[in-house]
Amino acid sequence: MASSPYASPTTPPSRAAGAPERSMATATTILLVALAVAGAGAAAYWSIALAKIAQGLRNGPSLRDHARSAAPEGAPGVCIVAPAHNERGAIGDLVRSLRRQDYPSLGVVLALDRCTDDTRDVAQRAIDEPLEGANGAVRFEIIEIERCPEEWAGKTHAAWHATRHAALARGAPMLLYADADTVFDPACVRAAVSLLRERGLGLLSLLSTLTSRRWHERTAQPVAAFELMRQYPIQNANDWPEPRPFANGQFMLFTREVYDDIGGHESVKHDLLEDIALARLVAKRGHRPGLAIADGLLVCDMYDDWGAFVRGWKRIFTEACNRRVDRLRQRAIRLFLTDVALPLAGACALLVGVAALVGTARVAAPLAATLTGAAATAMWLLAWGAVMRAQHVPARRVLNTPLGGVLVTYVMLAAAYDLSRGHATHWGGRAYRRERRAGGVPKQQTSAGAVDGDSHTPDAR
Repeated sequence: MASSPYASPTTPPSRAAGAPERSMATATTILLVALAVAGAGAAAYWSIALAKIAQGLRNGPSLRDHARSAAPEGAPGVCIVAPAHNERGAIGDLVRSLRRQDYPSLGVVLALDRCTDDTRDVAQRAIDEPLEGANGAVRFEIIEIERCPEEWAGKTHAAWHATRHAALARGAPMLLYADADTVFDPACVRAAVSLLRERGLGLLSLLSTLTSRRWHERTAQPVAAFELMRQYPIQNANDWPEPRPFANGQFMLFTREVYDDIGGHESVKHDLLEDIALARLVAKRGHRPGLAIADGLLVCDMYDDWGAFVRGWKRIFTEACNRRVDRLRQRAIRLFLTDVALPLAGACALLVGVAALVGTARVAAPLAATLTGAAATAMWLLAWGAVMRAQHVPARRVLNTPLGGVLVTYVMLAAAYDLSRGHATHWGGRAYRRERRAGGVPKQQTSAGAVDGDSHTPDAR
């Protein structure tokens, strides 16, 4: 039967069969180009980050550089004040490390703040027990604090109370405030005094070396610490005469003159991040603050478990972001993009590019994705490798950082949520209701006992 002249022409079989292949090839090319662009962006970001990290580590003073310095002539007396709230698991290690200090004139005040456990007994045993390498000249004094006034943060009040009432603290030329969960190398105090005097500082603070035994310390903690340093770069903190002041409450060494001039801890009694507040006051009064890397001479065991880690870092990030919900959210998004999305984009570009190079005649897009992905991954590994070395964390932990980025993003967003909802901050056996700020201006609170937008209520736990 003859076909109609009006019948539709039939597509040749070879062309019909090739259409899906061409569509797939086009889609693959688009994907590879997108991955190449993402890889290039990641490579650029981590190249810049590596340069800044290297600059910060190169310019940031290391306490270890002063570990061999002799005690200064006529070494000024140093009084260490260590507030402690239910620290039975940590206080013994701190005491033993302080007994081994090689500084010639050292007193230690343990300010036991509303302790309900046997912290005092543990501390006393550590003071009295025989200890190899102990410096018999180190003197100890224990003060027990029964209550904290409503308008004070607990740790801040304990430090202030001990400074005013402890016999060893009265008249001490230098005051060193340390956390109870720290451990000092025998040369730590001597090196710190040497560095402070060499640089003419009124306040020296240290970035401690953090322990990395628990899973959250191996994943989330390096990312959290790096994020805090991204917000307060060490080179900016030391950029005198126009610093961006920063201090770490785990170790703050003041000259007596500067401490008294700024009004001591009483001037920051409302602050839950009293260390940064004190550093700002030091700079505001015309004295020079300084920040150094402990480099293993001061070790801190911050949080025993994930729950404590979340509570602690929510407090830190909330106060570091000046109690601004918008800033917390913006920095959480930035962290996710830089520490999760960009590394994954670089790795995807590398892997997909290599896979596409196999068995294809069109090499331009696969090669571009492979090269940019390789560059991005290499820069990321180098940058985070430098961070891990500075934190005394094994280099292999770099591979944990994308997961750590997800976890720390969660912590920051949770902090923003708590702040926006008016949830209390739990710390040191109390609950603190913090007023959010808009544009850096604290909201005024009308409830009784509220000062500067803060209220303090007993911890119900």
